[in-house]
Amino acid sequence: MPIKGFIFDLDGVVTDTAEYHYQAWKRLADELGIPFTREENEALRGIPRRESLLMLLKGRTYPEATLDELMERKNRYYLEYIRAISPRDLLPGARELLQEIRAAGLKAALGSASKNAREVIERLGIADLFDAIADGYSVTRQKPAPDLFLHAAALLGLPPTECVVVEDATAGVEAALAGGFTVIGIGPHERVGRAHLVLPSLAGVSLFNLLERLSVAA
Repeated sequence: MPIKGFIFDLDGVVTDTAEYHYQAWKRLADELGIPFTREENEALRGIPRRESLLMLLKGRTYPEATLDELMERKNRYYLEYIRAISPRDLLPGARELLQEIRAAGLKAALGSASKNAREVIERLGIADLFDAIADGYSVTRQKPAPDLFLHAAALLGLPPTECVVVEDATAGVEAALAGGFTVIGIGPHERVGRAHLVLPSLAGVSLFNLLERLSVAA
């Protein structure tokens, strides 16, 4: 089937808020007296907030109400840090590809586990380039379950077979494959190697080139 839509992850694909997430998690970990490194932060890439918190806690147990408070505290810190986000924080090639998709009459959705995705794309100045947004509020089961991408495709009115998912995290690639999507992996092969096409970034990538390479990969 021809490709009619693209679903983009946010962090690491459209913009890189990993540093802001790291600073927020690190601040929380320091307050709890838990060691937390940049390497450990990498393991949280693409993982929803609750699962990320449990990984940070490293087996420490807290009442459910405390876990909720810790998640809200981390999010409050993160929101403080992203107030400085602007169109300058778009990753190279992201806006250009989204504009090409729009000009070609194809559809684009955001498929991000972040509950702050709407605010981030507003600050990046690209909200008008998306036809639909599926975020951390959209589904119960997050990546690596396929639900978020399936929801995004449904919002676009397209079956998974007509959509390409662009992801930079292992969990996201697994989710897209489980949903029956064609997948472009952004980043190192050891992280996104199961994708149909692996690219170091979107810099210099054209829509025509992508579609051509995907047809060969298929």
